[in-house]
Amino acid sequence: MGIFYLYLNTMYGGEDLAKGWFFSNITPLERALDVTWKRHEVISHNISNADTPGYKKKNVVFEEELLSALAGYGMKGRQTREKHLRIGDGPINEIEAKITEVDSTKMRVDDNNVDIETEMSNLATNTIMHHALVQKLNGEFSRIRTIINEGRR
Repeated sequence: MGIFYLYLNTMYGGEDLAKGWFFSNITPLERALDVTWKRHEVISHNISNADTPGYKKKNVVFEEELLSALAGYGMKGRQTREKHLRIGDGPINEIEAKITEVDSTKMRVDDNNVDIETEMSNLATNTIMHHALVQKLNGEFSRIRTIINEGRR
């Protein structure tokens, strides 16, 4: 049991064993929902400023940060004091979505680079992703509810 316990504690950032085991899929889904919510806000902000002269469109960067964290997922040191240096990457749930300003495109003479059709397409894609994540999270909660109810019998 010692190796199995160590594996679970390593995989779930030192969280309680039961929490890491039963809720292992919920934390990443929760983070993904947070990102889709933030992306929805940014896209809506871009759409509302489509006619503002000089406005530069914003973008949410998360997937690239996640991929780089997953690529570096390996040995991680334990930080016992706040002043200790961190060794390796932190838990994946510490990755933050970053809002960046896009300067590379120029759509109009007034220096506004928002393309309303692209933004509406991005909004639709993001909405579909958000709904899919909500369905997946509901499925996870349903799975946990089934486990609890079957344990009562």
